[in-house]
Amino acid sequence: MTRAVLSLDQGTTSSRAILFGQNGRSLGVKYQDFPQIFPHPGWVEHNPEDIWQSQLSSAQSLLASGDVAIEDIVAIGVTNQRETTIIWDRVTGEPIHNAIVWQDRRTAAFCDELKAAGHEAMIRQKTGLVLDPYFSATKVRWLLDHVEGARERAERGELAFGTVDSFLIYRLTGGRSHVIDYSNASRTMLFNIHELTWDDEILSLLDIPRALLPEPMESSTLLGEADPQWFGRAIPITGDAGDQQAASFGQTLFTPGMAKQTYGTGGFLMMNIGDKPQPSTHGMLTTVAWGLNGEATYAFEGAIFMAGASVQWLRDSLQIVTSAPETEAIATSIETSGEVYVVPAFTGLGAPYWNPYARASIFGLSRGTGRAEIIRATLEAVAYQTRDVLDAMQQDTGVELPELRVDGGMVLNNFLMQFQADIIGKPVLRPEVPETTALGAAYLAGLAVGFWDDLDQITANWHLNRRFDPAMAEADREASYRGWQRAVKAALVWADGHD
Repeated sequence: MTRAVLSLDQGTTSSRAILFGQNGRSLGVKYQDFPQIFPHPGWVEHNPEDIWQSQLSSAQSLLASGDVAIEDIVAIGVTNQRETTIIWDRVTGEPIHNAIVWQDRRTAAFCDELKAAGHEAMIRQKTGLVLDPYFSATKVRWLLDHVEGARERAERGELAFGTVDSFLIYRLTGGRSHVIDYSNASRTMLFNIHELTWDDEILSLLDIPRALLPEPMESSTLLGEADPQWFGRAIPITGDAGDQQAASFGQTLFTPGMAKQTYGTGGFLMMNIGDKPQPSTHGMLTTVAWGLNGEATYAFEGAIFMAGASVQWLRDSLQIVTSAPETEAIATSIETSGEVYVVPAFTGLGAPYWNPYARASIFGLSRGTGRAEIIRATLEAVAYQTRDVLDAMQQDTGVELPELRVDGGMVLNNFLMQFQADIIGKPVLRPEVPETTALGAAYLAGLAVGFWDDLDQITANWHLNRRFDPAMAEADREASYRGWQRAVKAALVWADGHD
């Protein structure tokens, strides 16, 4: 008899279901990709039914494999792509529009209007976030303004808003639970991170009815029960956190000053800053890491919009690689990128620049530039962006980071991990379980039902797979990074000319 937690990991390009045993190791995984929708330049959408069906079928397929008996699933944890915005009918559960994805920039002009009207400081102070189309708030406003009848229906209490976790839990519970955890709520730009509640002043400013919103909850608590129709029996849903916060929990960042970088579709560096929110003066976000045992833990975060998605661009748009793993061998087939820099601002630049109008650019091309240089420079850009964020975070906290824990699909690329260590000048630690996002959701769910006793037991589960120590000379490191900073500066000059 093997008892386990079922983790539902709903990402930007795929949905995963993973079973974890008490030692924190995977007992089985299934995943399913789903389509991306690009209606206009800078717009990114998902069909919420694709999100739901891919997540549900992954879980059902995993449980049907029989590796763990359904009676031995003690709880379900949910983790998700954050900020992505869905509004649906409370009775039927049907969405009123496609989900507007976190990468979507359609509300950039509206954010500019809010800034010009002097609202940025108030929003930043209350939510810990910069005023940017990345977050859910202006996406909600757009849906209410552009879907016929939506505002009136929302005011009558007929509609429900949620981030992806909220939508999945609503569907899993048959509409009985309309909830969101503190970590996801803190990414909406509607949530007061000091009071841990929806902020009436911001709701009024954006004309968003409070009746639309889910109930904020801790990240490790009973959020509802999955209806027996989905998995054959009712299973408690007791864990919920946004993907980066879940990854931080899976990486056991339980002590202030610990940090991790997740390399997924985007790249996200998060540092535990303790039980009180702190303001950032260097472009970092202040966010709720998780709510546990009646307390909130806070974090600084730097969000990089394009990491793995840049490699998808190489594969799907440029078609110069056939698979992501191929990039490692190609990158190491040449000594350098030949002073070529790729600035992957396909959907704007995130931290610490926060410019939604920047667009992707390649600098330093010569007649000798070929496929390998562009591929290598694209991987290097992920590491350079991480240094941008890490430098800003260290300036904010005054804490010199001793090491960087890493996770996500791209950490299997040894070239990238070594270059990351070289360009930040610090050791990079890759754990044995790279899918720490799903693991963190499992830990949160398991803690709530006593599957794990405490944080010490979880910390003991963390094991090192490989340590990458910096091997680049200091002069070379700084020269390479100065070149990157020049490339970003040039890309921002282009952004200044937007209409």
